Amino acid sequence: MAKIQAVRGMNDILPGEAQAWLAFEAKVEAWLARYGYQNIRMPLVEHTQLFRRAIGEATDIVEKEMYAWRDELNGEDLTLRPEGTASCVRAAIEHSLLHDGPKRLWYGGPMFRHERPQKGRYRQFHQYGAEALGYPGPDVDAELIVMCAALWRELGLEGLRLELNNIGAPQERARYRADLVRFLEKNRERLDDDARRRMQTNPLRTLDSKNPSVQEVLSGAPTMAAYLGDESLGHFEGLKRLLDAAGVGYTLNARLVRGLDYYNLTVFEWVSDRLGAQGTVCGGGRYDGLFELLGGRPTPAAGFAMGNERLLALVAAASEGEAVQALDAYVIHQGSGTLEYALPLAEALRSRGYRVVLHAGGGNFKAQMKKADASGAALALIVGEDEVRGGEVTLKPLREAREQLRVRKQALVPEFEQAMKKG
Repeated sequence: MAKIQAVRGMNDILPGEAQAWLAFEAKVEAWLARYGYQNIRMPLVEHTQLFRRAIGEATDIVEKEMYAWRDELNGEDLTLRPEGTASCVRAAIEHSLLHDGPKRLWYGGPMFRHERPQKGRYRQFHQYGAEALGYPGPDVDAELIVMCAALWRELGLEGLRLELNNIGAPQERARYRADLVRFLEKNRERLDDDARRRMQTNPLRTLDSKNPSVQEVLSGAPTMAAYLGDESLGHFEGLKRLLDAAGVGYTLNARLVRGLDYYNLTVFEWVSDRLGAQGTVCGGGRYDGLFELLGGRPTPAAGFAMGNERLLALVAAASEGEAVQALDAYVIHQGSGTLEYALPLAEALRSRGYRVVLHAGGGNFKAQMKKADASGAALALIVGEDEVRGGEVTLKPLREAREQLRVRKQALVPEFEQAMKKG
């Protein structure tokens, strides 16, 4: 019978790799809490119309990448969420979360897009997102960017650069779009098929074309800056002043528009040159019109999402060669009554926060020692019939050339802690 394998682009995270994920997630969630962001958890499946309305009918995500289907039992069009912002805003509106004032929220988990799988781009991928809802000024834009810079430092990541742009208010963008389309029409023959398609459906997306010949054409295109009014310019200048004060460097990128229709004013991306084609590890901006678009009251908002797989790849590269100790202790037991004796000893150490594996599956002393050594544990706890009769336990260092030590059962915890300090 043929083996059943995982769906292409939807990957298993195996135990060894999952250790890195758990460490990463713990750091990220502690970091979010330090900035006052509260956790919200939205469903994986939403009504398709949510994303069509929020992201935009003419975006690549809605046109080509969503996992959408018709639920015939209930007569509903449903979609596996391709991103988190629309779901978060939907939840905020549905549950009146802003009735008592603005909110800082975060979420994490899998997202789904039907893309061509490659390194750093998967059909099931994971994100953390932070959304600051109800805040109108550039101060919260700056906070979102500054907090990202703090996380990169905490993760030990270097070489990430911040790209920044101001895409203005909707009416300013509409005037710019009209002139951009006229420019593109004049140069239609020099564009590739993708740019010609986007010219009709979402012309601003032609600006981030990766085709060098298209970029050459766009070098003569009008720029958004010429269409911005005093309010939009003032917001952006305020953001830049705050970033300068915080010591966060940035590059202005007039071609940066992001791939979602709901953005206005500030857009930004954190980019790495160490990930090949999939260089963006975090992106976001302001989306002041999204609440109203989804049936809520006009509400200013800004946020970002980060790609966990891409960040973990950078973390792994930065920490290459560092030893990762999976366990503190491996408990070996052999002989009559040794398992019953060893079990509470393992629990006593676990209750103190130590990572302890109690051997299971039988085997002689030599085989169990081999398992202990392969586990990566710092110490082996050995319980034989002699130890049971004497009310003792043997501590054997596995990573250093130190003598093993037999201690009284009642003194195990302090003696174990002392041995760990020596290691």
